[in-house]
Amino acid sequence: MATNPQNQAEGNYDPAGSTQMFQAFVDERGTRQSAGRAPAPQQASSGPRVGLIVGVIVALVVVAGAAWLALG
Repeated sequence: MATNPQNQAEGNYDPAGSTQMFQAFVDERGTRQSAGRAPAPQQASSGPRVGLIVGVIVALVVVAGAAWLALG
């Protein structure tokens, strides 16, 4: 396993070489993705999602129902 001499000089020696292997993996994937295709455009968020609003309303109804049963 090849080691980086700079890491040994700085006292950050990685005996397994996993840091260097991970860096090589990241570098390889970055070049492969950028050469393969353009990234997909992100969709613009137009405010809170409907599911979140419905979830909050349902939670409020459940809490109100429990309070009504407990106090009634």
